[in-house]
Amino acid sequence: MRVNLPPKNIAVEAHRKITVTVIGAGVAGLTAATELTEQGLLVEVIDSGPSIGPHSCSWYAGAMLAPWCEGETAEEKVVRLGQESIDWWDQHVPGVVRKGSLVVTANRDNSELDRFSRRTAQHSWLDTDAINSLEPDLKEIFRRALFFPDEAHLNPRLALKALEEKLISRGVRIFYNMRMEDYNVASEFIVDARGIAAQDTLADLRGVKGEMLMLKTRDITLTRPVRLLHPRYPMYIVPHDNNIFMIGATQIETEERSRITARGMVDLLNAAYTVHPAFAEAEIIEVGCDVRPAFPDNQPRLRRLGRTFYINGLFRHGFLLAPAMARMTAEAILNPDFVPEVMDEYLCERASL
Repeated sequence: MRVNLPPKNIAVEAHRKITVTVIGAGVAGLTAATELTEQGLLVEVIDSGPSIGPHSCSWYAGAMLAPWCEGETAEEKVVRLGQESIDWWDQHVPGVVRKGSLVVTANRDNSELDRFSRRTAQHSWLDTDAINSLEPDLKEIFRRALFFPDEAHLNPRLALKALEEKLISRGVRIFYNMRMEDYNVASEFIVDARGIAAQDTLADLRGVKGEMLMLKTRDITLTRPVRLLHPRYPMYIVPHDNNIFMIGATQIETEERSRITARGMVDLLNAAYTVHPAFAEAEIIEVGCDVRPAFPDNQPRLRRLGRTFYINGLFRHGFLLAPAMARMTAEAILNPDFVPEVMDEYLCERASL
């Protein structure tokens, strides 16, 4: 077991009386631990993996903070709550890039761009000259694009490590290689953020597989995510440092989480090639996949069973929704009368009106 002990100069203030154990060191768990700590609660984190890494689906995220783009298919709640994420991440971790998002389609499919425009907000149309001013490498490829100037993105792996380091600096103990059933939780409350592993309690939770690639090339420069409209699911390219591009992500109704499908590989590579033919010469430096947790309606939930709060069902919106879910979890723990809008009790009450 690896234990991150608090620095000796960190003392716990006497007024911090509520204790919380967070289970899971993915994006939902670490954002919840951060928010709870900032609200003055005593927090510890346990995780079954050896460290932050590939055992969590957060590791394979695109980490696009793109609430308005998600409005094409997501409910109003996702778009609205997701808007909190941009400032939250900017305030808590370094490296948030606030240059917006670009949405494109193959020229033969321009009607798809019109449809996307009607279903979303906070965007402007770009012609060839405007595309050239934002992303010169795309100037000869696309005649039109949609630009969402208020969106952002970050490197998910660096962000998770930054949250971990900040928690440790604040005196939060993080226990790795620790299964929930092997740990005697003495805290007043538990926040379960295990994702798909919570199927042992949340019977209506299902897995949706997502696949991604990491490509490396010096032949292309992009400064913001480029989303390519696809007939089956959104495909996107997210630029990172050192000439690395994350290509994602498929959406497959299966809980097999260890192997990428042939169709997924072809779709991802075709998407990259459509955005820029030079991606055909890029090096594939990583292939990854995992299962996203989702409820039947693909909406996030905060459920309470006894002293345990379950943050789950973030689907393909982990980095986008985790800050709002963390905020509502902290409010629910601190105020027993508060019923967040992502709780079943709230949804049932609204349905009866």
